[in-house]
Amino acid sequence: MELRDIEIFLTLAEELHFGRTAERLRVSQARVSQAISKQERRIGAALFDRTSRRVTLTSVGRRLREDLQQAYDLLQEGLARAEAAGLGAGQTLRLGVFGHAGHVLRPLVDAFRARYPGSDVQFSEVTGGDPFAALRNGDADAHVLWLPVAEPDLTVGPTVLTSGRVLAVASDHPLADRGSASLEDLADNHVVDLGPGAPEYWVSSMTPVRTPLGRRIPRGPIARTFHEILSLVAAGHCVHPLGEIAARYNSPPGIVFVPIRDAPALRFALIWRSTVDRPTIRALAQTAADLGPILLDQAPPGAA
Repeated sequence: MELRDIEIFLTLAEELHFGRTAERLRVSQARVSQAISKQERRIGAALFDRTSRRVTLTSVGRRLREDLQQAYDLLQEGLARAEAAGLGAGQTLRLGVFGHAGHVLRPLVDAFRARYPGSDVQFSEVTGGDPFAALRNGDADAHVLWLPVAEPDLTVGPTVLTSGRVLAVASDHPLADRGSASLEDLADNHVVDLGPGAPEYWVSSMTPVRTPLGRRIPRGPIARTFHEILSLVAAGHCVHPLGEIAARYNSPPGIVFVPIRDAPALRFALIWRSTVDRPTIRALAQTAADLGPILLDQAPPGAA
């Protein structure tokens, strides 16, 4: 019996639903039916009782599940130990992040290093003007990007961070003295244009084209990096929405970060190229899924 057929059987034994099993394993429902029929022909007995309303295990199916589950768990444990040993042999994952997000992600990196001793994460900076370039040209193994990311060649992994939003304004801007800003305020100012390299759907999820009341938000001048944005804001040429991380780890002269009270929270996820299957990427993604999203207000203050 092939390993994939074992996975299909065990998943169906848990779900007791062909559609959910197919969805969970990312195969067609026909593939699930084919695998179960093949196993039943080999064994010479039904493994499941099927009706139009329910699927249940037969006595033979229950016994097979008990036997196969033990063997499958031992196999997965052995593969995990081998993978952990391989990852511990000086493997470094290159992870692209915005600005100072690496500080906030320290709990994830610490958990990854503890789980895979000898492995490490090397941070590089993502540019907002072309957020996917380093992934596609191989300069980074994975990125942490705000969602949504809807690129056919990129895989969206687990959410690693959730954050509020702030508006960066010059210290002499009228909004600087307020306790908060709203999305409507953006229509009275210019925001940064990230240029043609960033998909519009992705840019507008941070900086909408229009306010909730339908007023157009002017864009320009162009900036592609975090530091270019801050320079333009400090000079009074524009304002710009940013993740709350910017306010937590930056105190640039001439700039005030004002919370945006009506902006939805940002979700940042692990993104990598779909054609790349590296154990380090899968290991970091699994670590992130097990750890759960880091909430910014739970990140260690003063991290460096």
